[in-house]
Amino acid sequence: MSLVHAAHGRSDNTSAVHPTGESPSGGRRGVRQVVGAYAALAKPRVIELLLVTTIPAMFLAGREIPSPWLVLATLLGGTMAAGSANALNCVIDADIDKVMNRTKRRPLVRDSVPRRGALVFGLALGVASFAVLFVTVNLLAALLAIATILFYIFVYTLVLKRRTPQNVVWGGAAGCMPVVIGWAAVEGTVSWPAFVMFGVIFFWTPPHTWALAMKYREDYERAGVPMLPVVATPQHVAKQIVIYSWVMVGWTLLLAPATSWLYAAFAAVAGAWFLFYAHRLYAAVQRGVETKPMALFHRSNTYLMIVFCALAVDSAIGLPVLGLPF
Repeated sequence: MSLVHAAHGRSDNTSAVHPTGESPSGGRRGVRQVVGAYAALAKPRVIELLLVTTIPAMFLAGREIPSPWLVLATLLGGTMAAGSANALNCVIDADIDKVMNRTKRRPLVRDSVPRRGALVFGLALGVASFAVLFVTVNLLAALLAIATILFYIFVYTLVLKRRTPQNVVWGGAAGCMPVVIGWAAVEGTVSWPAFVMFGVIFFWTPPHTWALAMKYREDYERAGVPMLPVVATPQHVAKQIVIYSWVMVGWTLLLAPATSWLYAAFAAVAGAWFLFYAHRLYAAVQRGVETKPMALFHRSNTYLMIVFCALAVDSAIGLPVLGLPF
């Protein structure tokens, strides 16, 4: 999910194991490896970052700490939904995962999990996510989760990913949905702050993912995935990263009327910090000197965590809301 590339800074290290669960070291270890392989299909490191945005959205929705049981139920259902989308993505993209160094150790590539097993696992997680959210949260949250899975698979993975360099821009909308689901879990509806948070992640995704793709450009080129760094010059990519970074930082400030001075201050300072590094990458590319795009990639993760953690703390403390100026 847009955040879909969030934890992809290192390649997967799932050990190979026969689909039956047997391994040279014995049955118990084999079962453990099979469980680990199925868990790897869900891309847990990606899910971690998705959850970092869901909890603050729930805090902001009520401007207080929500029920722990509601938070746990929402996180469980959201984790299952994200795991479903990621597992199904692995099934569809197994062919390109084989030729990319970054992904060649994923379970399906190493035959750690049979293709049919991965498909059933992904579908089962999707059904379970709907059931959990419908029974323990509300219908709107459950429907949004299913819509997210369908969008990620049918719009991003099957249509956009291999056809356009704007794949992560529009396909990244799936990774923005956890904040909307979190808000709906608390309020039972969706209000303007949820859409603003959606926009923050939407504009965060291109700089984040393109920085990663700059590092692994040859991987994507070999796999035939037209990421922007594959089809455009480094100068153009760096310029687009700067543009989206400015829009992203400005968008975070649109949440100020629903928060207090505390969030606004953290968002402004964190934004200035990230923009400094985005411009530094751009300057290095323009001068033709060695660049370190992964440094910006990792800082983008840190930036998003700072912004959303500030949002959660601000809401939990319950400081006076700044409100609209009119």
